Amino acid sequence: MFGEFKKFAMRGNVVDMAVGIILGASFGKIISSLVDDVLMPPLGMLLGKVDFSNLFVCLSEGTYATLAEAQAAGAVTLRYGLFLTRILDFAIIALAIFLIVRQLNRWKPAEDGMVDCRECLSPIPAKAKRCAHCTKPVKK
Repeated sequence: MFGEFKKFAMRGNVVDMAVGIILGASFGKIISSLVDDVLMPPLGMLLGKVDFSNLFVCLSEGTYATLAEAQAAGAVTLRYGLFLTRILDFAIIALAIFLIVRQLNRWKPAEDGMVDCRECLSPIPAKAKRCAHCTKPVKK
């Protein structure tokens, strides 16, 4: 059983996936820090000194000046400021991953001798100088 597990764990796809997960988690922390520590404070200043981490709606009775006061009192809160921060976090991560994958796909050699035309996205031979579908010159 150990030998079978070792064979499974050392296959290229499993190792690549593990490395990707570890790098992705680290990348997520970096982006979270970028959003929380670099982007949100100036954005809050531009919007009238708003602290996004302190934006909340109290669903319980009573009024509280800060989120910390509401939580200390045991009030039920809807923390929409943190939610907005996480949405921005996700959008930046998604954009960064999209750009990385897009660039990696450009660098990846065509396996079957075909590439996609950058104008019409039709498959054309990698050595073509002009697209047979849209007749645009192929940019290398």
